[in-house]
Amino acid sequence: MSKTQRIEEKVTIHYEKGLHVRVAATIVQKADRLQNEYNVLYSVHREGLHNVPLTSILLVTALKVKKGEEIYLVTEGEQAEEASKEMKQFLEGDFNISPSELNQVDNLLQDNVITAENVYSNIESGLLVVDNQHTIIIYNTEAEHLFGIPAREVLGRKVTEVFPDSRLPEVVDTKEPILGYTREIGKSTIVVNTTPIIENDEIKGAISTFEDVSRLVQISWEFEEVKELKERYLQILEAVQDGICVFDREGTVTYINGSYNEITGENISEGDNIHEISPNGSRMRVLEKGQKIMGEISQKKNGKSVVANIVPIIVNQQITGGISVVKNLSEIEELIDRISHLSAKTEYLEEELHRRKKLNPAFNRIVGVSNKLYDAMKLAAKTADNNFNVLIRGESGTGKELIAEAIHYSSERATQPFIRVNCAAIPENLLESEMFGHVKGAYTGAIKTKIGKFELADKGTIFLDEIGELDKSMQAKMLRVIQKKEFQRVGDDRTITVDARIIAATNRNLEELVENGEFREDLYYRLNVIPIWLPPLRERREDIPVLSEYFLNKIAEELGCEPKKLSGEAMDALIHYSWPGNIRELENVMERINILADGREVQKEDLPHYISENYHTAVNDEVPSEAVTENGLYDAGLSLGKTSAEEIVTGNDEIMPWEYYEREIIRKALKKYGSYNAAGKALGLTHKTVAAKARKYHIEE
Repeated sequence: MSKTQRIEEKVTIHYEKGLHVRVAATIVQKADRLQNEYNVLYSVHREGLHNVPLTSILLVTALKVKKGEEIYLVTEGEQAEEASKEMKQFLEGDFNISPSELNQVDNLLQDNVITAENVYSNIESGLLVVDNQHTIIIYNTEAEHLFGIPAREVLGRKVTEVFPDSRLPEVVDTKEPILGYTREIGKSTIVVNTTPIIENDEIKGAISTFEDVSRLVQISWEFEEVKELKERYLQILEAVQDGICVFDREGTVTYINGSYNEITGENISEGDNIHEISPNGSRMRVLEKGQKIMGEISQKKNGKSVVANIVPIIVNQQITGGISVVKNLSEIEELIDRISHLSAKTEYLEEELHRRKKLNPAFNRIVGVSNKLYDAMKLAAKTADNNFNVLIRGESGTGKELIAEAIHYSSERATQPFIRVNCAAIPENLLESEMFGHVKGAYTGAIKTKIGKFELADKGTIFLDEIGELDKSMQAKMLRVIQKKEFQRVGDDRTITVDARIIAATNRNLEELVENGEFREDLYYRLNVIPIWLPPLRERREDIPVLSEYFLNKIAEELGCEPKKLSGEAMDALIHYSWPGNIRELENVMERINILADGREVQKEDLPHYISENYHTAVNDEVPSEAVTENGLYDAGLSLGKTSAEEIVTGNDEIMPWEYYEREIIRKALKKYGSYNAAGKALGLTHKTVAAKARKYHIEE
């Protein structure tokens, strides 16, 4: 397979007259023949100039090569070596040609003359050329139109015979150009430029070009008024708050006001091209399709939202450019956000006010005298001095929320929001929206932008109660907030940063959930930076009298009456009860006896039966050993000893609460079968149900 060659050789021109027009024609004719013969391409260049095809008379002539000067011949093709050698020899020769070849050269010259005449005729300016004898040799169509004289009456005559005031003879004689002078021809004002034609330091003639500026002259009187009007419009455009950008058909910006860059965050100047700025943007679509775009909302790199109206400029059914007008939506959105934020805060504060009215301020203080409670409080007080995450552990009703409040209101964030979220109380499909908020239209029913709990808690504290109830997908989103302190509203791609201290709480065994794959291990370690364990009420029995008196006083204050007192037997019964519902259950019991007890002193008989009966068994020392828990506390359920659930129901006229029987049945099943799975099969329940009931009643497997 032949290989393409490229040969470049230096050629010295020896011909007396150099490469004038006829010689150039001869070279072109020769090059055309040899290119076909050798299947190559010829080009030439001089030092510092680009290659030109050797088959173009005009370009070869334009090189203006004289005798003794050098040019470079470039030959490309499969037979470049032979073709280069033959063409070089021809270029360095005397260009003697045969009559037949001369005829071909003349035809070639004639073709190029016709081409030049076509060029002259189609020039919009008038063209008049004379030789060095002042004879008119070129007179184009536009010149005929301007002067009203046909070419046949002009060509070949002295220029002064046709145009007595022409300055062409002056330019020929002086070899100096005369530029920008005017002539009145009929009703037209003509601007004339006349320049000499010099070749090899010899004057060859002169050329005049004519431009009709009559229309410009006619409107020149309006120029100052137009200029003033333009300045007024520009001042108006600069004064408006909307951004305005005007661009032409090629996409070049011809005008842009100061507001445009300020709103969009771009840095566009007049002369910039939108092809380069945003090749796939709305402005380009308008230029390409000629259809206006109205009300298009977009998010800019500076974070601002803008709405754009872009319309094409159409003149004579042709698109000549476009105008883009942008408005700033971010300020409106920020205002809406602020209103939503304030609205959400108002709603929250109203709820808090309601809570404060319902609860005496003293309720915020944690009541108790036990060492275990004191230890938990001391640790909580230490955490108030820092911003580490806190995980409060304990059974339901032990006061985890009160501890969280105490930490917040004794910290540097005390003047900032304290936001409560019960993870178990919010439906799973709404939890993300509640936590992080949503934008208008994010889903069906999202009729307005909603601020999430995390955003409300900015600079303050968020209390995540029942954190163990979160599903896995929500756990992942929560982990991101904890790690990066940022999140996105539902339906929005804008990232919001938040500075909120996180205090979580749970009554679940998170370690077991992690082991079973129900809770993310990384989230567990993120939350469990400072763990605080709150003991159940049965493990701090010395607090029961204090709490009972506190609740009775609180209830009396709310009712506006004297507080009731507990008798010794009633207090002993309360102390010996296991309190599976902890402090919350104790408060409910105090509310109940405050209503049902007739006298000011509450007797044992005024207590619920499941409490008073347990106390009766305990004081008669009939409590079996298994009724005492490993913590040394009395368990009402275990006090039944070997009595079956059936015996309890049929052998006793007293009807106990349902939980009383349920607890005993679960305890006996687990004791007999040893596992949640086996106990569940015996009871006709799932092992998850048995496990949940065991946790509820604090029964060990």
